[in-house]
Amino acid sequence: MAGHSKWAKVKHFKGAIDAKRARIFAKLSRELTVAARLGGGDPEMNPRLRMVLLKARAANMPSDNTDRAIRRGVGGDDAAHYEDLTYEIFGPGGVAILAEISTDNRNRTAAEIRSLLTKNGGSIATAGSVTRLFQRRGQIFIARDTVNEDRLMEVAVEAGADDFRADQEGFEILTDPARLETVVKTLETAGFPSASAEIAFLPLVHATVEDAAHAAAAARLLDLLEDHDDVKAVHANADLPATV
Repeated sequence: MAGHSKWAKVKHFKGAIDAKRARIFAKLSRELTVAARLGGGDPEMNPRLRMVLLKARAANMPSDNTDRAIRRGVGGDDAAHYEDLTYEIFGPGGVAILAEISTDNRNRTAAEIRSLLTKNGGSIATAGSVTRLFQRRGQIFIARDTVNEDRLMEVAVEAGADDFRADQEGFEILTDPARLETVVKTLETAGFPSASAEIAFLPLVHATVEDAAHAAAAARLLDLLEDHDDVKAVHANADLPATV
């Protein structure tokens, strides 16, 4: 899934150019502020905040930035009220997309997303028609480097992981969402830091897009959604040619 493979997001976070990095940090800052406002600034008492901090760490976000965002949420300096939404979308080539949104203006965001879809071959799907194609899982990536695969798998399984997958780039570990934090902490204690750890929507069925024009259009739509300021995460079942 060129540009949108399971490792693409990890590489995107790790190797983003300055402009992209600033956008990523801005989105993470908003997520941290919202999480702190809703559940307090102590990660030990706020599961949502802990999850965002995992993402921020994977993105190499400076601690000063994360601390400032949390203080802003706790102090209530930002008067905006954010709400979470999930958009179910069908894109070019029959690609199914879930876009997680955090917005302080539902009407503005809806208008912008609909305009983006209309101009790029996408459409809002009937409620439930896309979510049924995905499952919610804890997803952890470990870079291959010098990792001992057998030991990593042993620690992951003992920590409660459900699945362990290896490829040439590294290792993917899947968990029940409720056990994600426990597995991540256990792995890190054993000397296996995560390149990325989050609760994601993983496709149950993949959409193979062989037509070059449809594949290019689908890749462009996914990029545009990911770049939108109000979009926290994009999940798709697209299987695109490697040349896209």
